[in-house]
Amino acid sequence: MKLWDKGITVDKQIENFTVGNDRELDMHIAKYDLIASKAHAKMLGKIGILIADEVFRIEVELEKMQEQLKEGSFVIEADFEDVHSKIEFELTKALGDTGKKIHTARSRNDQVLVAMQLYFKENLQETSGKTKALIDVLLNLAEEHQEKLLPGYTHLQVAMPSSFGLWFSAYAELLVDDLYQLEAGLKVVDQNPLGSAAGYGSSFPIDREFTTKELGFSTLKYNVVAAQLGRGKCERTVTANISSVANTLARFAMDICLYMSQNFGFISFPDELTTGSSIMPHKKNPDVFELIRGKCNKLQAIANEMILITNNLPSGYHRDYQLIKENSLYAVEGIKEILDIFTHSIAQIEVKEIDLKDEKYRYLFTVDSINDLVIEGKSFREAYQEIGGQVQEGSYKPSASKKHTHLGSKDNLGLDGIKKKVDEI
Repeated sequence: MKLWDKGITVDKQIENFTVGNDRELDMHIAKYDLIASKAHAKMLGKIGILIADEVFRIEVELEKMQEQLKEGSFVIEADFEDVHSKIEFELTKALGDTGKKIHTARSRNDQVLVAMQLYFKENLQETSGKTKALIDVLLNLAEEHQEKLLPGYTHLQVAMPSSFGLWFSAYAELLVDDLYQLEAGLKVVDQNPLGSAAGYGSSFPIDREFTTKELGFSTLKYNVVAAQLGRGKCERTVTANISSVANTLARFAMDICLYMSQNFGFISFPDELTTGSSIMPHKKNPDVFELIRGKCNKLQAIANEMILITNNLPSGYHRDYQLIKENSLYAVEGIKEILDIFTHSIAQIEVKEIDLKDEKYRYLFTVDSINDLVIEGKSFREAYQEIGGQVQEGSYKPSASKKHTHLGSKDNLGLDGIKKKVDEI
């Protein structure tokens, strides 16, 4: 069944090409199309297109399909082009002419729009929740290990003293920035597009404020053309927000892979979280974090793909939009899985004691030594030259006793401030 069927037989090769894998993808949004269809039916009843009994019977059938979806028995068979045609077919089969009325005053375009935006809205909220859970774990780790020194690097060269507390809380606060972006994305998708139909509204006296309230949107997309242009805009926004989270996690995963290597040896994980080699029995490979890094980089590419597919399309609907559904769904589902596995794994990290007397850390405290001389009265340039001379002569003697007291430094992490930011989101 096709919602646009006019009794013309379509070339099978053309049909297969244009339908693509929509049936499989639409299982992700079936829940939301059923919710939107129920709100639409109620609205049609409110404006007198449907009588009360018709609305009631449509609701009953939609609720049956919702139960089938929960049970796993709802299937979009090959006879159907997408979930929208499947739902209308089931309503018509059960209710006859009443079922045929469900498509009144809407188009498949605004059906897809509202279903996708409801999907994005719920899943951005879920992603924010998972991000907050990871932040909580990192802040707890920062508090637990705030006294343990960690060499800081610039250009991958030993630079200045840091700490595990500073490292964990750094990524926690970066994830707060990602939460801001997720919240901004939520604001974009939390606008009801239903009623825009094919992009130019309807001559029916529909009540868009009613469906906005019924569907739990904060507001509606008032301009129907703007609502249609939201197709692609929402996907670009959501995948860019997800890309921001992915970027943070990819960089964190790279740190972990580096710090697990024998040349660094700062951290480890239980054997059950690592994998081995088929020929080297001593190996403990950080495969989970390597895959997180790779998957996150893949997610970052999707945001660019959304731009390339949609950036030169004129106003109105174009079939190109079908191509952005798959990878935007992949990005949403992917980031949730990555956040879950990252949180599960990082909670089990094993922080090692680092021997800062090791020769390679000999110059870790040179900046602290310069600062000590400045406090004693020397100019910074004089102090820099004096310590630099000691380094060149081989006479420099490090001291690890100096505290960094300013807010946000290794000895004053400012964890309460980071927690406050999270609480305020």
